[in-house]
Amino acid sequence: MVFACCKHLYSFQFCNACCLLRVFDAPILPHSLESNPSCPNPPESSDQQVPSGGLSRRGFLKGAGLTAASGVVLSTGLGSLAEAAPAEPAALGPGRTGISFKVNGERRMVSIEPRQTLAEVLRDELHLTGTKVVCNRGACSACTVWLDGLPVNSCMTLAVEVGKREVTTVEGLERNGQLHPVQAAFIEHDAQQCGFCTPGMVMSCAPLLKRNAQPSLEEVKAALSGNLCRCGTYPKIFEAMQALAKR
Repeated sequence: MVFACCKHLYSFQFCNACCLLRVFDAPILPHSLESNPSCPNPPESSDQQVPSGGLSRRGFLKGAGLTAASGVVLSTGLGSLAEAAPAEPAALGPGRTGISFKVNGERRMVSIEPRQTLAEVLRDELHLTGTKVVCNRGACSACTVWLDGLPVNSCMTLAVEVGKREVTTVEGLERNGQLHPVQAAFIEHDAQQCGFCTPGMVMSCAPLLKRNAQPSLEEVKAALSGNLCRCGTYPKIFEAMQALAKR
């Protein structure tokens, strides 16, 4: 491969004046040499003009890039990986299918439709009605449960997506007949009215208390930022959590 500038040959160099490029003795010019008066070595005759089938520099560089990329694919074996079709996951539905997952420390088997949310399965199939469905669109967090200890909106989570993760509902906070400290504080400070949002509030506050035994008021507000209470019990909830922080 040789690059040529007019009558002079250069190794891997372009002539900025006339942009002449020769590949395997095939000249490549985006324009004729006569049309470039700044060329320091104009051709002696019109016979030196570019053949009609010549390539542009852009086309040459694109071709060189594709050649290099194909060499990398072949040398690394990526070509064989691309040819191998990924295995498709087993389809579920449209009818009921049996699944098994751990709820409040107990392994449960249940037959469900793939379209059912975790909230629906907990309430309608497992009869754990402590989880409330209010907005049913992930806007109020009344349906909050834990997946491996992390709060999630169960109305926005399909039951078939739980997999090996453990589900904890508000019923699972009780231990040996003793209420969770957050539950007890809510009762002590009257931090509920209609009660529909209360399970979600408790399920959002309890992880905060586990991470930080003495949370500040701002941290409590941040933990409850996704929970809505239409009755306006926020002051009492904040009071209950601040009382826990002082113990």
